[in-house]
Amino acid sequence: MRATVARISPAFCLTRSEGWRQLAKMPCLALPFRIYCTRMRILHTSDWHLGQNFMNHTREREHTVLIDWLLEQTQVHVVDAVLVAGDIFDTGTPPSYARALYYRLIAGLHQRNVALLLLGGNHDSVSVLSESLPLMAHLNTTVIAATAEAAQHVVTLPLRGSTVPGCIVCALPFIRPRDVLTSHAGQSAEDKQRSLQTAIQSLYAQVFATAQTLQAELLAQHGVHIPIVATGHLTTVGASSNESVREIYVGALEAFPTNAFPPADYIALGHIHKPQKVGGLEHIRYCGSPIALGFDEARQTKEVLLVELNQQGLHAITPLSTPVCQRLASVTGNLASLPAALSALAAQGTPEHPVWLEVTVQEDDYLPDLAPRIDAMVQDLPLQVLRVKRQRGAATPQLFTDTGESLDALTPTEVFARRLAQETVEPALHAALSTRYQEVLSSLRAGDAA
Repeated sequence: MRATVARISPAFCLTRSEGWRQLAKMPCLALPFRIYCTRMRILHTSDWHLGQNFMNHTREREHTVLIDWLLEQTQVHVVDAVLVAGDIFDTGTPPSYARALYYRLIAGLHQRNVALLLLGGNHDSVSVLSESLPLMAHLNTTVIAATAEAAQHVVTLPLRGSTVPGCIVCALPFIRPRDVLTSHAGQSAEDKQRSLQTAIQSLYAQVFATAQTLQAELLAQHGVHIPIVATGHLTTVGASSNESVREIYVGALEAFPTNAFPPADYIALGHIHKPQKVGGLEHIRYCGSPIALGFDEARQTKEVLLVELNQQGLHAITPLSTPVCQRLASVTGNLASLPAALSALAAQGTPEHPVWLEVTVQEDDYLPDLAPRIDAMVQDLPLQVLRVKRQRGAATPQLFTDTGESLDALTPTEVFARRLAQETVEPALHAALSTRYQEVLSSLRAGDAA
């Protein structure tokens, strides 16, 4: 059990569970007071992509379950604040149900006296997130949609149900190059990348310096050291990405170095969907997306991070696995092996909520009717095939055994024979393909002669 003790006079002590509610109503709050053993608990999450259309399938049910679960976790773990590090919505024009879920989250946290900090991501519309900002302030919600003056990025998050500061946040959203950089004619791509990195690093330094000034003021007033958290929505050096992440600094900033971040007690990042430490550093984290947003994420354990801070800085980080109510799966094989693999996956689905499936066909990928064949395999199984892929060799085939040969020196039959020899196929199929090729070649030659 954690407890926070406040002291107005040497004889007056209160535990956190009741104390702050009483203190908030007392006129003596104007007097100097000291906080001991202050602990701040934050739920760090990002990349929700509310409103995502996944191959013509809505994620509304999954996001509804997620929000209900998250509200429950704030009660179970006595959370003080929720921090969403960007990409709240999937597009700049989210559908109505996505907006409804967004406001449901805000209202639910407000009812529970939990502060909410929302940061804009590269998918988010600045104008959409900036709607009703005065109203948001009355709902214990702070929205930082875009880059502004340094002081506007310093946010104090209170302990639950009070005005007592729990942590100071350098609240930086996705930083668009035009917000911090002026282009100059004649700059190379490397020069632009270097300039952008320097500009972002400078902005972090300015915001952190402002936060440190506030930290010193609070220490002088109340005798307590308030921890500082920084945020970001960008790619960092050493981060492991995936195909469902839309790169945001293509041609400008490939990755932001970890040593360019300010020395905050914790750095809460968004944009990369895979949960991970950055550069092996405990205090720099991507929480990842809370649901799988692509088939390449299907095997990942999705989570949010329960971050606990105290006067010494970062105290503990606990991953909380998010609920999975829609299974995504990828399966690879040839037409002979796929039926068994698909039957095994069927155990993860139900008739009401079948597994969404991506099938990659090996060896038999030359067949023109793959989709109907796969559909026949999943008939009567709780599986729904959303995509069928053909596996192609990544490397260019090596047809020549020595550098003196050229394509002109080979006949079409010899080219085909060498290419076919590089494939692993059954003898019967090898013979059938060779025969079919000769038939096609003969037909072409007959057409040329005519």
